[in-house]
Amino acid sequence: MSWGTELWDQFDNLEKHTQWGIDVLEKYIKFVKERTEIELSYAKQLRNLSKKYQPKKNSKEEEEYRYTSTKAFLATLNEMNDYAGQHEVISENMTSLITGELTRYVQELKQERKSHFHDGRKAQQHIETCWKQLEASKRRFERDCKEADRAQQYFEKMDADINVTKADVEKARQQAQLRHQMAEDSKAEYSSTLQKFNSEQHDHYYTHIPNIFQKIQEMEERRIVRIGESMKTFAEVDRQVIPIIGKCLDEITKAAESVDHKSDSQMVIEAFKSGFEPPGDIDFEDFTQPMKRTISESSLSNSRGDGKSEPKFGSKSKGKLWPFIKKNKLMSLLTSPHQPPPPPPASASPSAVPNGPQSPKQQKEPLSHRFNEFMTSKPKIHCFRSLKRGGAGPEDFSNLPPEQRRKKLQQKVDELNKDIQKEMDQRDALTKMKDVYIKNPQMGDAASVDHRLAELGQNIEKLRLEVQKFEGWLAEVEGRLPSRNEQARRQSGLYEAQNTSAVNSCAQDRESSPDGSYTEEQSQETEMKVPATDFDDEFDDEEPLPTIGTCKALYTFEGQNEGTISVAEGEMLYVIEEDKGDGWTRIRRNEDEEGYVPTSYVEVYLDKNAKGAMTYI
Repeated sequence: MSWGTELWDQFDNLEKHTQWGIDVLEKYIKFVKERTEIELSYAKQLRNLSKKYQPKKNSKEEEEYRYTSTKAFLATLNEMNDYAGQHEVISENMTSLITGELTRYVQELKQERKSHFHDGRKAQQHIETCWKQLEASKRRFERDCKEADRAQQYFEKMDADINVTKADVEKARQQAQLRHQMAEDSKAEYSSTLQKFNSEQHDHYYTHIPNIFQKIQEMEERRIVRIGESMKTFAEVDRQVIPIIGKCLDEITKAAESVDHKSDSQMVIEAFKSGFEPPGDIDFEDFTQPMKRTISESSLSNSRGDGKSEPKFGSKSKGKLWPFIKKNKLMSLLTSPHQPPPPPPASASPSAVPNGPQSPKQQKEPLSHRFNEFMTSKPKIHCFRSLKRGGAGPEDFSNLPPEQRRKKLQQKVDELNKDIQKEMDQRDALTKMKDVYIKNPQMGDAASVDHRLAELGQNIEKLRLEVQKFEGWLAEVEGRLPSRNEQARRQSGLYEAQNTSAVNSCAQDRESSPDGSYTEEQSQETEMKVPATDFDDEFDDEEPLPTIGTCKALYTFEGQNEGTISVAEGEMLYVIEEDKGDGWTRIRRNEDEEGYVPTSYVEVYLDKNAKGAMTYI
């Protein structure tokens, strides 16, 4: 099977076919090139995706990646980064092994094809030239034969005519002989040219053209083989990275299998455990007997000073409230200030209503609903007030619950110990260097390191003092944290009696508001095991909330619910907390008596230093 013998007369079709083959090769090159661009784009998108979800350094997100599930997610992100790298390898290998090689081969193929078809055209032009020579020789031979025949006829005519002179007859005879000679010469030339053409034609169709077409066939077959090898390489490039991609997927699977829900649950406990005891039972309130309650900070302080406890929240129930919760907080959640305030009286004068506007009376929500709402409310730690004002938290972490404070202190002690070890390593290295300088003075001056050694000694001493300070705080916290035996003992009446007075004093120093928020004072979490008197003394020193303005009572209001305060018409009081949109304003009568009143019952005058004058009518 040879193109030279089978396709000897298909020069033009072969030229078109070989050009089509080159076009196919260039199309495949373009396909591979676009595939490499897709791989690069995909790898870039994967890297950006992995980077997008990586935790930011020195941020809260970085702390969240200590759980096994988030660690597995982080491992997945890292493996996806390596996964993207393999797609980059695919792109690079396809570019170098396929696109680059085929591009160079196409250029060589075009040159070779051009050379072969140039030789074919040259052979065709040569055979066409030989054919033209043969045709010219043939026409000349034909013309000479015709002229010789006419000359012979003319001679015979002259010879037969008796009127023609002998000289004219001789002349005609010579002319006929000359034409016959020319015809013979033309015949010989035509015969020679014909033989030469037949030889050239034979060589053209059986030697030159077959050789040229054979070369073109070989060129085309090499092109076909090359594109097949490129397709095979295309698959091999992908197959080479499959083991590495498989390892990436195996690592992701391994990370997923390392997720431990029990460990994560324990970490949540370690992260958020406060060390406090849950609140105890709430005493039954008997509303069958008429009673009038006026709850204020004054009444709370008086009851605490007299050593008496209210029947509704006294005795055991007080001892089981969370120490970091203000009493008013729980009161406001379980009583009416949590509901909308009453509207102002309809008449212009309060005297039109004999007993004045009544405290809001709506059906109480179930205690379970109140308590659940209380449990889900987000605490506001009172000591963070300094942070809002631009300050920093206390150095001893006393603003945190006991368990969290212990962890922070332990972490600080570990960090300081690491710093001490680092400083000691530097001191040891400098000491060895000094010894070398003493033994070999030519290597350096031993006195040059004395200053640095002194600095390191001072730094170590400072760090040790810091460690002692934090260890003291840590020992204090660990001494106050309840042990397992103490947790069982906390159910006894002795512990409840001690904790009752502690909560009573703590209640004075806790802020509450009708919106359910509360704040927590610094150092309160360390008072769990301190006697009630020490607990009270610490919170008695708390600075009261500053006044932000004054107000005048427009109507008489009898505060019959927890967290409210009774006011008389025309009475002037201090405003310590604005209406937050729930219809209640917090006011203070004196240092020990404060509570909430309906905003519509008072006319508020805010100080200019606070938020500007504002009046509620």
